[in-house]
Amino acid sequence: MEVQETRVQTDRVLTIPNVLSMGRLVGVPLFLWLILLPEFGGPKSDGWALLVLMVSGVSDYLDGKLARRWNQVSSLGRILDPAADRLYIFSTLVGLTWREVLPLWLTLVLVARDLMVGLTIPLLARHGYGPLQVNFLGKAATFNLMYAFPLLLLSDGTGWLASLAAVFGWAFAGWGTTLYWWAGILYVVQVRRLLKADAGSD
Repeated sequence: MEVQETRVQTDRVLTIPNVLSMGRLVGVPLFLWLILLPEFGGPKSDGWALLVLMVSGVSDYLDGKLARRWNQVSSLGRILDPAADRLYIFSTLVGLTWREVLPLWLTLVLVARDLMVGLTIPLLARHGYGPLQVNFLGKAATFNLMYAFPLLLLSDGTGWLASLAAVFGWAFAGWGTTLYWWAGILYVVQVRRLLKADAGSD
């Protein structure tokens, strides 16, 4: 599966999809503060943290859908949307690992994947390209992880609901991690093909 290229249709900054993505970015430090509040003597605020994560998930769906429907796909949006995804994943990893809900090894596996993909950015820039559009597999991986993290946060408690959340949370985490790496490898392969073709045309 190749990385999808979505044609940029506008250079405007203040579009509704971009505003939604900016709102998601603003929510990242709020989410991290809420999730770590108990670790610094504050009240447990997992419910509010879950709400922020749910709103982020809804806006993640809406910004892409509206951008395509209203012909507002923009260069800025192609940067903001995956950046917000990565930051939410990273902040959730930090919070849940700090609280020992997630094992350190899983956090390192996910961070290593992002580092691998991140190394392609300067290579693309050197050849005059920006980051490639995230493929469907990458979106599916992100959705799985965004389902996994709230469930795992909910599992940090007692009772049948916490036990059920743990089962489904770890299932989504397993699927999400596998797809995340698969999408990352496909992305790197696509970058390699693009740069090889670019070099061959010189």
